[in-house]
Amino acid sequence: MSVRILVDADACPVKEEVFKTVYRLKIPVTLVANSYLRTPDHPLISMMVVSDGFDAADDWIAEVCDAASLVVTADILLAGRCLEKSATVLNPNGKPFNSSNIGGAIATRAIMADLRAGLEQTGGPAPFSNKDRSHFLNALDRELTRLLRDNP
Repeated sequence: MSVRILVDADACPVKEEVFKTVYRLKIPVTLVANSYLRTPDHPLISMMVVSDGFDAADDWIAEVCDAASLVVTADILLAGRCLEKSATVLNPNGKPFNSSNIGGAIATRAIMADLRAGLEQTGGPAPFSNKDRSHFLNALDRELTRLLRDNP
């Protein structure tokens, strides 16, 4: 298995950081989205445009990921599906999803959905910051180093 990065790209705020890492470490990345996104013309960077069906990008990523994949997504349910296939999963803020925290994340997501359905004001997520970007880069380097070591 070759190490690769899969990005749930539609609303991903760290695509540029992923590209810089791809250039440096020479690891292929596939951005997955419902419509074409402009990407650098580079042999290690590819774009997979899926149908605009509900969860089509998530379904494609969950189907192709494996233990040598690092998946970048903020989608908690997709993270859970990828963890079931032994993929490494990072939130764009650098927080890893793993077997220890995915259950709590899914439960919190369900609670927040219930609150929104009941028209409770939840405030939404905090704005994405430079600190989040830095945490993501550190986590990306750490996890890719481990994947490269474990998948020579």
